[in-house]
Amino acid sequence: DSAEASPSVVFENIKRCSPNCLQMLLENISGLTLDADFTVEQIPERNVAVATFIKRIDTKEFVKKCSQDKRVREFKMTARLLELTRTIKAENLPDNISTDYLTVYFESARNGGGPVADVQLFPKENSAIITFCDHKGNT
Repeated sequence: DSAEASPSVVFENIKRCSPNCLQMLLENISGLTLDADFTVEQIPERNVAVATFIKRIDTKEFVKKCSQDKRVREFKMTARLLELTRTIKAENLPDNISTDYLTVYFESARNGGGPVADVQLFPKENSAIITFCDHKGNT
């Protein structure tokens, strides 16, 4: 079951914890190093951050450690596994991008992709919704 756990953890209610503070806190809890072992993406408009582990760890155990951590509780943050999904949204695409190009790009192993089931292009928004055959292709 842990093998299928997401490599990403969502931290909610992060507004009381600065980006640098959050990164140090995650290093302290995990014993890992930012950039080498994990990355953190802040999404301030949603008051969340997502830590994605490059190094394989038991993310379920990490979430449990976070929920027990004194500092995490003081900041009133919560941690949970990011749900696995088969669909992603690509934004800021060039005007002349084609669904064929996007399909080939996102199927490329070099880009972390996998078999693509569908691409919906939204030219007015310069975006697309890419649906993979399974959740392993959307890294």
